[in-house]
Amino acid sequence: MMTMRHAIPALLAACLAACGGSAEQPVTEVVAPAPITLAVRGAGELVPAKATPLRVPGSNWDSRTLEWMLPEGSFVEKGEVIARFSSVEGEQDLAQALVDLQRNRLAREAKESELRAGQGRVAVDLSQVGVQLAIAERYASADLSTLARNEVLDAVQDAEFLHDKQDTLEWKRDRADERGGTELAVLDAQRATYGINADNRRADLDALELRAPNDGVVMLAANWSGQKPIVGTSMRAGTEYGSLPDPSAMEVEIALPQIEAQGVQVGDVVELHPVGRPQQAIHSKLSWVASAATVRSNQSPVKYLSMKAPVPAEAVREFGLVPGQQVEARVLMFEAPQAISVANIALRSENGHSFVQVREGGRFVEREVTLGARGTARSQVLEGLAAGDEVLLVPAAAEPVADEAGEDA
Repeated sequence: MMTMRHAIPALLAACLAACGGSAEQPVTEVVAPAPITLAVRGAGELVPAKATPLRVPGSNWDSRTLEWMLPEGSFVEKGEVIARFSSVEGEQDLAQALVDLQRNRLAREAKESELRAGQGRVAVDLSQVGVQLAIAERYASADLSTLARNEVLDAVQDAEFLHDKQDTLEWKRDRADERGGTELAVLDAQRATYGINADNRRADLDALELRAPNDGVVMLAANWSGQKPIVGTSMRAGTEYGSLPDPSAMEVEIALPQIEAQGVQVGDVVELHPVGRPQQAIHSKLSWVASAATVRSNQSPVKYLSMKAPVPAEAVREFGLVPGQQVEARVLMFEAPQAISVANIALRSENGHSFVQVREGGRFVEREVTLGARGTARSQVLEGLAAGDEVLLVPAAAEPVADEAGEDA
C-alpha cells in the first residue's frame, strides 16, 4: 500500500492532542507521489476448466454393483481402469435371453415338422385324387356301346367331383405354404429380437470396467443425497459416476466481498499459492469477473463477487495440484512506482462524482477529483489533486468548510 509518511505525523499529533485534552485538531494528509499497490486478498478453490464426464458402463439402465475403484484424486492415463462393476441382474437377463432363443428354435423346428406333415398329407391326397381322376376320365370317354349307360354317367360325375377335389387340395397346399411361411417369418423375427437382446446382455456383461477416456484426475460425483460412490454401492448403467478433469486446463474460482472487490476487472494480475504453501507461488490473470455480486449463503446477507483465473499447466504438474484444493489469492488491481492517491475516508460520492476537502488558506474547500483504481483503503487519483495539497481526513469540531467559490459550507 502507499507510504503514509505525511499522514502519520498528523495522525500522531491528533492522537496526542486528544489524549492531552487540548482542542481537537483536524486530521489531514499531504498529497505526494509515492509507490502504490492496490490489492485485495481472498481465498479460492481449484476447479477443472475442462472435464470429461464419466458414466457407469452398460445400457438399458441395468443395475451394477461397484466392486473396486480408484480413490478420488488419483491421476490416471488414457485407457487405465478406473472402476470395476458386477451385474447379477445382467447375468440373469442373459440367461433368460438364451432360454428365449432356445424356445424359439424348438418352436420353429416344431412348426417346420407340422408344415412338412401337412404338406405330406395333401400330397398323398393329391396323388390319390390323380389316380382316381385318371380312371374316371378313362371311363367317361369310353365307347357307349361297350358299357352300360349308368356306368358312363357315374364316371362323368366322378370326374367332375375329382376335378373339384383336386382344385381344393391344391388350394389348401398353396394356403398351407403361405401360412407356414408367415408363421416361420414371425418366429424368425422373434429369434432376431431375442438374438439382439442376448448380444446386448453379453455386451453389458463385457462392459463392467470403466476406463479413462483421457489423461486426468478422477473426481467422483455426489448423488441427490450428497453421497459419493463407494465399494458395494448399487448404481444404474448410464448414470453419472464422476468426471475426469484435464490437468492441463484448471482454473481457480475466487469469491470476494462486494465491498472489497470494487474496481476488480478482467486482466488484473492474480498471485496464488496453495493454502499453507506460500513458497508455491503461481501467477495468473483474471479471465472472468461476474457482472454482479450475489449472496452465497442463506445465513448471511453479504454479497460476493465471483471471478476466475486460469492456472498454468506447468504449475499444476510441478506442485501436484488437484481439483478441489484450496488456494489463497491476491488480486492486484493497480501498482505503480509513483502515483497520487488518497485515503478512501477522505472521499465523498454524490451522483457518480467524487469529492475531497482541500485546505486553501485557513479553511477547507470541496474539490471534485477523478479516480482511477479503487482499493479497500486508498484510491488512485487521476485528476483534481497535485503534490503538496493538504487533504482533510477527519474534520475538527465546528471546522468551517467552504466550496471552491469561497462560500462557507
